[in-house]
Amino acid sequence: MPAKYEGFLDQERMQEVSSHSATWKSVRPGRWSLDVVRPQFFAMRPGSPKKRLRPTAWLDGLRGFAALLVYIHHNQLWAHDSKGNLIYENAFGYEGRHYFAALPFVRHFFSGGHFAVSIFFVISGYVLSVKSLSLIHKGQHQNVTDSVGSALFRRWIRLYIPVIAVSLLCMVLRHYPGIHPAYGEKKETFREDLWNYYTTFKNYSFVFLTGNMYEFPLLYHPHSWSIPIEFKGSIVVYTALLALSKCTRNARLWLEAGLIFYFLYIVDGWYGALFMAGMMLCDLELLAVNDKLPRIFSKLEDFKELIFFHLFITAMYLGGVPSCDGDDFTGRLKNSPGWKWLSHLKPQAVFDGKWFYLFWAALFTVASVPRLPWLKQFFETRFCQYLGRVSFALYLVHGPVIFFIADRIYAAVGLTRDDHELRIPDWMNKFPISTSGPMGVELAFWAAQLIIFPITLWAAEVVTKLFDEPSVKFANWLYNKSLASPLSPKFVA
Repeated sequence: MPAKYEGFLDQERMQEVSSHSATWKSVRPGRWSLDVVRPQFFAMRPGSPKKRLRPTAWLDGLRGFAALLVYIHHNQLWAHDSKGNLIYENAFGYEGRHYFAALPFVRHFFSGGHFAVSIFFVISGYVLSVKSLSLIHKGQHQNVTDSVGSALFRRWIRLYIPVIAVSLLCMVLRHYPGIHPAYGEKKETFREDLWNYYTTFKNYSFVFLTGNMYEFPLLYHPHSWSIPIEFKGSIVVYTALLALSKCTRNARLWLEAGLIFYFLYIVDGWYGALFMAGMMLCDLELLAVNDKLPRIFSKLEDFKELIFFHLFITAMYLGGVPSCDGDDFTGRLKNSPGWKWLSHLKPQAVFDGKWFYLFWAALFTVASVPRLPWLKQFFETRFCQYLGRVSFALYLVHGPVIFFIADRIYAAVGLTRDDHELRIPDWMNKFPISTSGPMGVELAFWAAQLIIFPITLWAAEVVTKLFDEPSVKFANWLYNKSLASPLSPKFVA
């Protein structure tokens, strides 16, 4: 790793890494309404001037591209029903099944959703700690307390307002006008459903919940299971920042590494390891910007390209770990071609074993991208930057779009599921398109994307403008309104 390089951070301008601006201009209601519903992706013309990118733009692009992988993964699984789980969630050659979409490296473009989520968590650990670590490096310890307090105050609001908005809207659509999605259980009355929504959401959003975290997602938003984990990981980062704020550089780095080891090898806290890995990467980046890295890193400077290229290749392989769950994970992994010896690396503490391999994959990926110029430039492209801006909303809306709209489109083009005959028989094979060819690249699937993908992007933009960006602004406003007035000099001891 170099002692100095073009910095990861724009420390003078950035308060917190974000995929969008929180500043708004005052506009007329009519103009604002038009801006909300007008798709921005139509305005991305090849010849239009590019905005000046900040040094961390690739990070936004990586997050956006990861959200796209989640979208593709869930659409592939839904379009191929039980066969999708059988092929995509297992290794190439498992039980004699050889599919192009399951090949190492290739599989990310068909079933890279779990890998993408692990990258989300590493990026979150990075962005949540950037401001406080900058203050720690400057020795401004009192300001660290203020920074962490502000971030902790705003975090729940920022995460859960968009979730509430999207899931409530989906629940309303079940009753008015009565569109039946392919998940959850509709109650007899809207009032009964609303009460059930409240009782499950309050538990789901409680950070210290010891019960069933998946009850709310299964009923109202299946892909929102990661949000409570995101919140818990945030608490891990904020706690670590305060606990380590007055440590020496070396002690802080060793303790960060120790926490990663604890979460990954001692207890079943894989998400804590991912968040701490992001925090540690951020710490090292800031030290590199100020030429304060430990000497061991300067000795490796001449080999940085070689090291990070191979780390990236390793990440791409480990990121394709089979996603089979349960007690028999290690046994199934041993019978998966290419994973027999790697299966012995799984620690006893991790129950859902895939997250152990995904931890290393995500860590190596986020560490490698800024050191590989060709890869960094890809994530700085206009399309990836656009995806980064709407990434949170894209993650939230792609599921409802699948369950309310895409389900019917897949049935119409011939990608039918076992339950279509019971739920939506009138949609089956209305406009049949060829489903022949390698699994995952059928004409029927990608022709359907010509409708589904633009609708999903448009919905993501609307949610970004209506709920995501306002949640950030509202949380900031509420925090500032709740602050005590500074004491006048006569009251100061």
